[in-house]
Amino acid sequence: MTTLFRRLVDERELRDPRAFLPRFAEQARLLADRDGDVRLATLEPAASTFEAWYYGQRLPNRDARRVLVAWFGHTIDRLWAPAPEAAVTPRDDVLDCGDADLYEMRRGAAMAARRARDFALGAEQGQLGDETLGYLQDEVRRITAEYPKTPLPMLFDDLVAAQEDAFRLIEGGRARPSQLQQLYFLSTLLSWHMAKACHDLGEASSAMMHARAAGVSAEKAEHPALNALVYGLKSLIAYWSGYGADALFHARKGAAEHPNLRGTVSVWLPALEARAAALVGDAATAASAVDQAARQRDTVVPDDLDELGGLLTFPAEKELYYRVETEVLLGHGTAATAPDAERAVQAFTDRTTPHWAFGDEAGARCNLAMIHLNADELDGAADALRPVLDLPRAQRNRGIVVSAQRVNHTLARTPARSALLARELGEELTQFSPAAPAPTMLPR
Repeated sequence: MTTLFRRLVDERELRDPRAFLPRFAEQARLLADRDGDVRLATLEPAASTFEAWYYGQRLPNRDARRVLVAWFGHTIDRLWAPAPEAAVTPRDDVLDCGDADLYEMRRGAAMAARRARDFALGAEQGQLGDETLGYLQDEVRRITAEYPKTPLPMLFDDLVAAQEDAFRLIEGGRARPSQLQQLYFLSTLLSWHMAKACHDLGEASSAMMHARAAGVSAEKAEHPALNALVYGLKSLIAYWSGYGADALFHARKGAAEHPNLRGTVSVWLPALEARAAALVGDAATAASAVDQAARQRDTVVPDDLDELGGLLTFPAEKELYYRVETEVLLGHGTAATAPDAERAVQAFTDRTTPHWAFGDEAGARCNLAMIHLNADELDGAADALRPVLDLPRAQRNRGIVVSAQRVNHTLARTPARSALLARELGEELTQFSPAAPAPTMLPR
C-alpha cells in the first residue's frame, strides 16, 4: 500500500533520508518557535524510523505527528491512509511563510530579556536589591521545572549564566546576611543542576566538581534537605558511571547524616541505595533498602524542595521505576516483575503530568524491554524500546545511553539474537549515540 505520506514525500523528492531528515528538523524547529514548545526544536527521528514511516510499517510518535501534520497539512490518519488516485494538493511548507520573521522576533525577545537581566544585576549598586534576588529565584524555578522535560542544549546557556550570577552575587559582598543565606540556597540548586548536566553529557569528573560546590553551598545555606539532595546526586553520578560501591556509600551517608528528613529526598536516598546494592550484586541490602524507601514514603511531608518540583522531588512513580530497575539488575527481571514494569512505563507515558521526565520514561522502557527479552518476547521488547531509539541525540543523556547498552547486552544473550528483528535492534542499539555536547556559552 502506498500511503499519502509516501506519495507526498516522493513528490518532494525527499525519498532519501539524507534529504528528508534535514527538512523534518527544519519544520520541527519552526513548529517549536510557533508553539513555544522547546521539546520540538531538537526532534530528529532515526533514518530507520523514517524508512518505517515511508513503507507504512509504523506510525510516528506524538511529537513527530505534530510536525508531519503541520508540514504536510493533513491529519495523521489521512497521511497514513492509502494515497488517492488523483493528485493531492496539500498545504506545502505551511510553517515557512512568515515564521522566519517570528523566529527572529523571538530570538530578539530572548536577547532583550538577557540584556534586561544584566541591567538589573548591575543597577542595584552598593546593596543587593529585591529585584536581583527575585530574578535569580525565578531562574531557579524555571530551570528546575524545565530540566526533566527539555533537551539540555535548550537550557545549558541559561544554567551556566544563572550559576555564574549566583557566584558573583555571593562573592560581591553586597548581600545582607538574610539574603546571603538565600543566595547559598539558590547557588546549591544551580550547582546541583549543573552537576546533573555535566553527568548527562558523560562528564563524570566535572559533574562531581559541581556536586562538591553544591555541597559547600548547602552547608552555608544550613539546609539539611539540600545536603541530603547533594549526597543523592553523588550516588546517582557514581551509579550511572558504573561505580556501585561509591554509589552505595553516598546514598548511605546522606541517609545516615540526615535521618529526620520528611521530604521525598528521604525516599530517594534508600531507593538509590537499593539500585547501587543491586549493581554490586548485594540482594539482601537491596531488598532492605527497597523496604526502607517504602516505609519512608508512608511518613513523607512535602518540603520546600518538593514544592519546587522537577528533579528535586521523588514521586511514587519514580520510586516504582527504581524498584523495577533494582529487580532487573539482580537478575529478577522475569514474568513476575513484568506487571510492575508495565505500570512504571505507563506512569511516564503522559507528558502532561508533573512527574514526567524523558529520562525516567526511557529508563522504565529499557527495563521493560529487558524483561521481555528474558521471556523471549522479542516483539514486546522492540515495542517497549522504540520510543527510546527514536529520541533525538540531544536527549540521549548518560543514563539513557547506559540503559540502552544494558538492553543490548541482554539482547546478545537471548535465543532470538539471530532473528532479523533482533539483529536490527542490535544495530540500532550499537549505534545509539550519547547526547550532543552542550553549546558553548556566548559572551554576555
